[in-house]
Amino acid sequence: MGRAYAARRNEDLGPHDRSNVSGLSAHVRRRLLREDELASAALAAHGLQEADKFIQEVCWRTYWKGWLEMRPSVWADYQAGLARDLEALERDGALARRYQDAVAGRTGITCFDAWAGELTELGWLHNHARMWTASIWIYTLGLPWRLGADWFLRHLIDADPASNTLSWRWVCGLHTPGKTYLARAGNIARFTGGRFQPGPGELAREAPPLADDPGHPAPAPLQSGARPDPAAPVFLLITEDDLHPESWGVGALDIAGGAVLDAKEGLSPLPRGAAAQAFSASALEDARQRASDAFGCAFSTKTSIFDAKQAVLNTPARQIVTQRPCQGPARSALDAAAPDIRSAGLSLIELRRDWDRAFYPHAGKGFFKLKQAIPAVLRSLGLH
Repeated sequence: MGRAYAARRNEDLGPHDRSNVSGLSAHVRRRLLREDELASAALAAHGLQEADKFIQEVCWRTYWKGWLEMRPSVWADYQAGLARDLEALERDGALARRYQDAVAGRTGITCFDAWAGELTELGWLHNHARMWTASIWIYTLGLPWRLGADWFLRHLIDADPASNTLSWRWVCGLHTPGKTYLARAGNIARFTGGRFQPGPGELAREAPPLADDPGHPAPAPLQSGARPDPAAPVFLLITEDDLHPESWGVGALDIAGGAVLDAKEGLSPLPRGAAAQAFSASALEDARQRASDAFGCAFSTKTSIFDAKQAVLNTPARQIVTQRPCQGPARSALDAAAPDIRSAGLSLIELRRDWDRAFYPHAGKGFFKLKQAIPAVLRSLGLH
């Protein structure tokens, strides 16, 4: 987490050597490990100056989530655009063949095809490889960016709707207007230790910004998060956004029951990759078992928010308590079910962690603003 990480974190040493990165992203994405835990460990071992790069990387995920939380229409626009792109695949045979060659690693571009194989088989890519792959997808292969974002979202074991969608938008110039990312042969050769050396003319030489976006919507006010009635029984609803209910601060409440919501159907119209699905299923089951042990009552797994609502009605609880999920499948499921939940006489209480409450207000523009605030925010959280 200190100087060694800062010096070598950008190197893609290959799938059999990840010694220069933490490899914790799939756990942090689901809060099996919390951001404050990582920051605390880094600060204790190295201090803020030497742990600066590691903590910044932790905060990038927070930045993406906070930015999208204030602009939920960007996720809705992505989903609508993806539906159109998938329809185009059905109509356009040539596009479908190019798409299938790309996801199967049959493009003839050695580095891209290797990364496609890593993604499909292992469900993980080095951060640089993600940027290179996205850039080649868009600018060399000329494929729609949303189809690439969907490919990543379905296969990465650490796939996060905010980080994934906004990172792809950044590569093609839609997040920071006019700023794109071009995969360069020299950069790839350098940071892969010469494992890959794209030849002259193999990669696109320009990365013009895409022009299919109306611009950023104005940021919406952040919701502060409600508080449950401590005198009434509650039903805990756990989503993949936060699988650590033991640290929700609800131990003093009367927990009458609970459920883990597997909202994978809202991730994509296409099936999830095997590695990603296996990791997700294991993490959800782990959370279900821990919650049952921690709160002394049965927790079930539900694939529908409406089934979860029925489980609540079978308990004395009339308030559902959850950690507020960011934009993505769980958020969409809760929003869609909100009228039905209210009509059943239930209230939905969405908590927000101190980490998010402290950092999200700094995520309204670019990352630099949040980066500047890191020391002060860490102090406010009692971590620095």
